[in-house]
Amino acid sequence: MSDSASFDLRYPIGRPVLPEAALDHGRRTAYIAHLATLPDQVRAAVAGLTPAQLDTPYRPDGWTVRQLIHHLPDSHLNAYTRCRLALTEDNPTIKPYDEAAWAELADVEATPPAVSLALLEALHIRWVRLLRNLTEAQWQRTFHHPDSGRNFTLDQALALYSWHSRHHLAHITEFRRREQW
Repeated sequence: MSDSASFDLRYPIGRPVLPEAALDHGRRTAYIAHLATLPDQVRAAVAGLTPAQLDTPYRPDGWTVRQLIHHLPDSHLNAYTRCRLALTEDNPTIKPYDEAAWAELADVEATPPAVSLALLEALHIRWVRLLRNLTEAQWQRTFHHPDSGRNFTLDQALALYSWHSRHHLAHITEFRRREQW
């Protein structure tokens, strides 16, 4: 990662770019691999951090590392549910949630990170198995996101959550690099 003044701590890997066309098998496989390896990567990225380090924001006005750890399964559980809804309903309208408010709920501070890491691991096992077994037609199924006013294909959701995984992992790893932890 760059140390230049133009480096944006909010987007250490850049902003997401959604595909406009169907993904090919190779791209899908790579994105699914990101989801499959995320739990182990996050576990390794936070290994050895002290409680004080876990409670340090990764950037000014940002979440703490603890909040990031708990956010990942919160967000990905919603994404998994959205995928399942798209596979079983005709273009369902999904329920958005206030992720910043979720990060402030009492369970985030009170729950050991290991609990959310275990949840992330179990969730990703299920999600990856689901994704690896989709047909070409299923990848083009959609859900509607009322906040953006647009429909997302499962290909686009996969690309987005692959990015989301790498995005938050980079928040942690870049923070540790900057802090020399």
